[in-house]
Amino acid sequence: MGFYGPKYAKRLYLGWKWKWKWKSPRHLPLRLQPCPLSKHSSNSNSVMAEEAVLGFLQTKEHISDSHEFAASIGVSHTELENLIKSLKGFQIVDAQEITRESWVLTEEGKTYMVNGSPEALFFSAIPPEGISRSNLKEKLGAEIFDLGSKAAAKNKWITFEKDLVKRKVESVQDEVKNVLARINSGEAVGDQVINDLKRRKLIIKQTWKGYSLKKGPKYVSKRKKPETDLTREHIVSGDWKNLEFKEYNLNAEAPQIQAGYLHSLLEVREQIQNIFLEMGFEEMPTNNFVESSFWNFDALFQPQQHPARDSHDTFFLETPASTQNLPEDYLGRVKLVHESGGYGSKGYGYDWKREEAEKDLLRTHTTAVSTRMLYALAQQDTFTPKRYYSIDRVFRNEAVDRTHLAEFHQIEGLICDRGLTLGDLIGVLEDFFSRLGMSKLRFKPAYNPYTEPSMEIFSYHDGLQKWVEVGNSGMFRPEMLLPMGLPEDVNVIAWGLSLERPTMILYGISNIRDLFGPKVDFNLIKSNPICRLGL
Repeated sequence: MGFYGPKYAKRLYLGWKWKWKWKSPRHLPLRLQPCPLSKHSSNSNSVMAEEAVLGFLQTKEHISDSHEFAASIGVSHTELENLIKSLKGFQIVDAQEITRESWVLTEEGKTYMVNGSPEALFFSAIPPEGISRSNLKEKLGAEIFDLGSKAAAKNKWITFEKDLVKRKVESVQDEVKNVLARINSGEAVGDQVINDLKRRKLIIKQTWKGYSLKKGPKYVSKRKKPETDLTREHIVSGDWKNLEFKEYNLNAEAPQIQAGYLHSLLEVREQIQNIFLEMGFEEMPTNNFVESSFWNFDALFQPQQHPARDSHDTFFLETPASTQNLPEDYLGRVKLVHESGGYGSKGYGYDWKREEAEKDLLRTHTTAVSTRMLYALAQQDTFTPKRYYSIDRVFRNEAVDRTHLAEFHQIEGLICDRGLTLGDLIGVLEDFFSRLGMSKLRFKPAYNPYTEPSMEIFSYHDGLQKWVEVGNSGMFRPEMLLPMGLPEDVNVIAWGLSLERPTMILYGISNIRDLFGPKVDFNLIKSNPICRLGL
């Protein structure tokens, strides 16, 4: 029995049976179905109920109450209701739904109907000479004492004299008990009484649903179950000529196929990737989530005392804590330019430490990938201009709120060629963002440790009626490029932006946690419109 084992196999044998469905000369078990061990199965009840309904309607005009009929033939109303729906679907019977509303007693109301109301019990427990509160409470119990004292006082049956409880009337009638008994027997009572009992939660409204039945246009005294499949056996034996086949409903809708759906970020990512490819860019490998501080910071001419290198902003790893596999000659040139400068720079004038550069971290930007690619490009015998892009995940130790996450996606593009200027950067940015549907751009001077000049990119948002920052850009510094070994006349222009911000704007999402992370609603992903940038 495979992995189920002998014990499970025994249970299958005792309590289950195979259900077979013939569709071809070979038959396969479609599913296991419960096989009750009781004398009467639900299937036999259904057959008996169907015979009773059709036989009754053969001689009688109608069945007025399905509840009464179910009780008379000894089946549950649920079973009869399922049968009625089936017979109605085949137009064998006409069924009209009947609904009635009635008041029924709650469990508390049933208790009062049997034992009496709290106020009547309270009054009966008081002797003619009276009784102290404490003794009466001990005699009745706290719950009956509290409920009964309030109701009896409201009815002016009792009086309180200091600690003594006395009767004000000789006797009382327990109207609550009496009216509950009347409601339980089906009698009608006044609206005021109903409201009082409902307020005390002694009764609730119950909706009764049943059916009245009569013959339908296709009534038969005994239903012949139609065949659903024409099999090879039917054709060979010829019995198909005498069989009645179930009609196909050609207007019925097919079940919806549950296919995969693209996440909103993936849709926008694909569109932006297509824009890069249309502009002649090639994708950089971004499979290194773990990076060394050297490639993430030092190679970018970012000083070791920079605030971004603090643990409050960056996730550093404990295992492995450091990387020793670094290019020694390049590392030496980076150390020199940090400490004393070079290539027209004064450097930062501090003692550069190798142990800081070797620290492992979760990369804070995909520019670490750009650094590796530019260094590899510089090692080639002949320089070749390149256009690179990347779209992948980065990690920062951010406080999570509506617009920030500790991990997000960064889009980065760079062009490496001879004689590039700031005008080339602005022209490429206008081309790139116009393809995103952002034609109104402004540029603001900014500072980055590894670009000079640097520019923040703003686009006018028609919906917000204001200028919104959409990215950052700049030209990589000589202190970063020349230690790699790139020719002096080669420049690199680059820009970057997040993937989440334009996606949130496109899809009208105000909380980034609704877009990315464990709180994403799958229905939102299914119902998202197709992404079309620049339209």
